[in-house]
Amino acid sequence: MLDILIVDDSAAIRKILQRVLRQAEIPIGSIYEAGDGKEALETLQQRQIGLVLSDINMPNMNGLELLSHLKANDPWKNLPVVMVSTEGSQAKVLEAVQLGAAGYVRKPFNAEQIKEKLAQFF
Repeated sequence: MLDILIVDDSAAIRKILQRVLRQAEIPIGSIYEAGDGKEALETLQQRQIGLVLSDINMPNMNGLELLSHLKANDPWKNLPVVMVSTEGSQAKVLEAVQLGAAGYVRKPFNAEQIKEKLAQFF
């Protein structure tokens, strides 16, 4: 069972992702939330997270900065991070992949897309 961290500056999107994860019938433990990359780092220092779902465009620390930070630090360098974003530009997707993102889901998404993208982790 993996604990999951959802990182998005929209509380509504965090709630939708939680509901989708619960409906996807995948073996998840607890689901934690963070409003930006800085909050995500605080949570990661306190909890054993197995998967991160992160938006790209957020205040304080965006998703690409978070991803870059995680991949540069030993405790988290192998932590899978799936980007969930409206940012569909090829350059951003490519940048996320080059930084080590484990996957990419575009908003708006449906439960099937999330389930399909996360299947490799369960």
